[in-house]
Amino acid sequence: MTGSSEQKGDQGFRKADPYGRWRESTYSGALSFLRRPYTRELDGIDVAVTGIPFDLATTYRPGARLGPRGVRAGSVQLSELNAFPFNFDPFEHLAVVDYGDCYLEVGYPEKMPPIITAHIREILDGGAKPLSIGGDHFITLPILEAIAEKHGPVGLVHFDAHPDTWDDDGSELNHGTMFTRAVAKGLVDPARSVQIGIRTITDDDRGITILDAPFVHNNGPATVIERTLEIVGSGKAYLTFDIDCLDPAFAPGTGTPVAGGLSSAQALEIVRGLGSIDWTGMDIVEVAPPYDHAEITSIAAATIAHDWICLEALRKKAEA
Repeated sequence: MTGSSEQKGDQGFRKADPYGRWRESTYSGALSFLRRPYTRELDGIDVAVTGIPFDLATTYRPGARLGPRGVRAGSVQLSELNAFPFNFDPFEHLAVVDYGDCYLEVGYPEKMPPIITAHIREILDGGAKPLSIGGDHFITLPILEAIAEKHGPVGLVHFDAHPDTWDDDGSELNHGTMFTRAVAKGLVDPARSVQIGIRTITDDDRGITILDAPFVHNNGPATVIERTLEIVGSGKAYLTFDIDCLDPAFAPGTGTPVAGGLSSAQALEIVRGLGSIDWTGMDIVEVAPPYDHAEITSIAAATIAHDWICLEALRKKAEA
């Protein structure tokens, strides 16, 4: 036998087709998110995954600039088998590529937010939905600038330990104030927005509904899903997931950990229940690999992003 004609290995740079997948060794090969092909050609692409390696707005421990690299590495096993619990290959239905990272010029922090907005605008103009891997949580603000340009004010589904609605001066780079600014600028509709897993205090919720961590623990994921779908309604929405929404036991690799958070199982069950929402995009932020152990945090983040892709694949499959 002279060997198989089946394509194997390094599909991140060898595979041209954005559908399907090749066999790949989980412990080797080119690292892209879920082994999707690297490309900036977006014709016919449904979802473009991109890294935003920015952490200059963090107020405690830095390191989330390494998040895109860590989450890509944490995704390797998820690209091996049919998705759980969906029991299908999402890439048979959804065209997904890795768009690479947003290039941020070191030493010019004031230029970085508009660069991020322009980067996401490119993806949206190409017809794809952005799935962004942070980076600290400030990146969601320039992402929302591009989202709102295309779709108008959107509902926001925000998983976090922190509400990120503290007082904002309109120009500060701070990963705890950007949703104050997003509401003030009309990027999100607070009446159609919900924050899940919060366990720090804010004096002003900016009109956003808060389902805090005790609410999740006391009422369960099914009630959280029901309330979230009711609040967001049928309009377009954006999903932002700060990994510190999870308890530090499940996500130690983050810059501002807070005890008492959600388990990975709770968070995944809630995300999996939100497939009827008309998503404009998603981000997963605040993964800081220097504080991680055995890739616990990176694997959790990769799984959350993977499951959002599965929701998009189910929607496209149903519409076909």
